[in-house]
Amino acid sequence: MGALVVVPTFNEASNIETLLRRIRTDLPAAAVIVVDDDSPDGTADLAAKLGLELGGIEVIRRAAKGGLGSAYRVGFAAALASGASVVVQMDADLSHDPGKLSALVSAVEHGASLAMGSRYVPGGRITGWSWQRRWLSRWGNRYAAGMLGLAVNDATSGFRAYDAAALAALDVPTIGADGYGFQIEMTHRVVRSGGSVVEIPIVFVDRAHGESKLSGGIVREALGLVVRLAVRDLFDRRRWRRPS
Repeated sequence: MGALVVVPTFNEASNIETLLRRIRTDLPAAAVIVVDDDSPDGTADLAAKLGLELGGIEVIRRAAKGGLGSAYRVGFAAALASGASVVVQMDADLSHDPGKLSALVSAVEHGASLAMGSRYVPGGRITGWSWQRRWLSRWGNRYAAGMLGLAVNDATSGFRAYDAAALAALDVPTIGADGYGFQIEMTHRVVRSGGSVVEIPIVFVDRAHGESKLSGGIVREALGLVVRLAVRDLFDRRRWRRPS
């Protein structure tokens, strides 16, 4: 099996049909797993209906809203069990351009452990955000990269593709963070495991329909996570340097 795209959803009925049709256009042979957190707007039913028409779409219905990181843990486990060679993750709100899917998958097929859609490399940009949110995202990424020694410009990007073998080695079920924290810790594990990371420029477009899932709690979780990971890295370096 080739590429498989994991899409977490909660109340994305206004976007899901457009997204799934565009995924099928850019990656005709890719399978899709929609992980829905019991959306009251009927997102899961719409995705299942499209699955009958387009084929290759599985809908995992969860009993309650469990968070983004939790949805990805479920979706990644299902993707790896399916035998996919490349596992892609993307948001359902059309902020990630499905037209970039083939570029991400190609980068992995040519050797990258992780290919990220990056807003902060030449050619990447954001449209539709306030300057405050731009500032928070840009400096949050610089803070994470600086604290953790990551040669990555957009560690919080949610648009990315993993080599399946590299993903399986990350022990994803042990990652407890959600939101930005989940993306940061996944990036950190890839880098610490010696995996290669490629950043591909994307234009990130703020959602046109539905409500943002970003909250102050998600931001605070990410900031705290970076500190914990940095402290853990420090202790690990000291332990390896300690003479036997």
